[in-house]
Amino acid sequence: MQSLQTLLHKVQVLNTIGSLDVPVESIAFDSRKVQAGVLFVAVRGVQADGHAFITKAAEANAVAIVCEELPVEKNSAVTYIQVKDSAEALGQMASNFYDNPSAKLKLVGVTGTNGKTTSVTLLHKLFRELGYHVGLLSTVQNQINEEIIPSTHTTPDAVTLNELLAKMVKAGCTHCFMEVSSHAMVQHRVVGLTFAGGVFTNITHDHLDYHETFDAYIKAKKSFFDMLPKGAFALVNADDKRGLVMVQNTRASIHEFSLRKATEFKARIIDNTIQGLHLEIDGNEIWCKLIGAFNAYNLLGAYGVAVLLGEDPTETLTVLSALDSAAGRFDYIVSDSQITGIIDYAHTPDALENVLNTIQQIRTPLQKVITIVGCGGNRDAAKRPVMADIACRLSDKVILTSDNPRFEEPQTILADMQKGVKPLDYKKTLSVLDRKEAINTAIMLAEPNDIILVAGKGHETYQEIQGVKYPFDDKQVLQETFQQLGK
Repeated sequence: MQSLQTLLHKVQVLNTIGSLDVPVESIAFDSRKVQAGVLFVAVRGVQADGHAFITKAAEANAVAIVCEELPVEKNSAVTYIQVKDSAEALGQMASNFYDNPSAKLKLVGVTGTNGKTTSVTLLHKLFRELGYHVGLLSTVQNQINEEIIPSTHTTPDAVTLNELLAKMVKAGCTHCFMEVSSHAMVQHRVVGLTFAGGVFTNITHDHLDYHETFDAYIKAKKSFFDMLPKGAFALVNADDKRGLVMVQNTRASIHEFSLRKATEFKARIIDNTIQGLHLEIDGNEIWCKLIGAFNAYNLLGAYGVAVLLGEDPTETLTVLSALDSAAGRFDYIVSDSQITGIIDYAHTPDALENVLNTIQQIRTPLQKVITIVGCGGNRDAAKRPVMADIACRLSDKVILTSDNPRFEEPQTILADMQKGVKPLDYKKTLSVLDRKEAINTAIMLAEPNDIILVAGKGHETYQEIQGVKYPFDDKQVLQETFQQLGK
């Protein structure tokens, strides 16, 4: 429990009506969770405006209400706080309510289009192996040491985020590695947090359904580095042309990593096979279980973070060499007839191209590549034909199928993807609406030693159709179908 006065520390308050000397038992931005002792914050969301529920919150005995616009009719038993931005205020108050837990950890945020999940997962595993108590906040799952907490968003809402960080502090964690999404930056979910460092992986077209323009998407990512404090570090991928753009206005110390340039953290790929990567990092050769050039960047970034946090370079490389990737990130199984099935979260054009280019690098001349790919509904439609074209260009056979159609008709999504299939590729392209049937078809078409890529869903264990999440695990379905077909 905290006093309202304490919670308003660092919040830009425009007006107050009522007493600030009142106890607050919890914070809510969902009016349905309001009861006596709860502070309600009216946030303007994507789906609804919290200001429409101020009266409901007051009737539910909210102790105070924070809003951008004060209601005409006010409840005398409620304290009203007018602020410039409710979402920003929520982030700062949530941090204050949980006694600023991020300041008691070495909190490192990773942002970019691709590689966020693998990077934070590698860092969590690395620092656990180095003997630390560590927290993880990722798309796949949240963790406090080895305790797994289900994840619903890439970056949780401000209240949940600070609650998790407080639990990490209580559990003795000294470090936390978290994904920072562009949505989280625009929605001010990380306001009030103290970061020890930030990492930029790369940026390509994604989430334009939300940000509308690529420039707005870039600015959202850049705003993370703009907020880093003077004592923090900003580690950026120098091989991405927007790497240094990200840190133009940062107060943090700037560091770079690269596979192509002479930078502070430098790596070279010696060999890239289905067994893993043979790398030279800062003059030291290591073998890693992860596969592909994109994972060389993820490994190098994790190495850079560890060194910047004061870890021994040699010990860090030794531990990194033994680590596995995150679930659903170039995750593969081999069937009895030696067909390799690869499951990957690749759901953007760049990610799909990276994965397929990696497969092209490690395949033998006689191995066919069969790609199963779909696109999510109610998301950026412009990438659909692009992803189909990439799949056709880098595969011997392509099966277009359903991903998470959400509230769109799956056939409409497939029709958008089919626009990217060139006439020369018609013969090698199939459209199979049912995802399970698409996997079944790919396995029937595959011969021993061929490679099947199932792209788009990775770690997800569901398909979202018309607001309902139905159980569906690409890896499980792939394994079961191999067995059923005797392959």
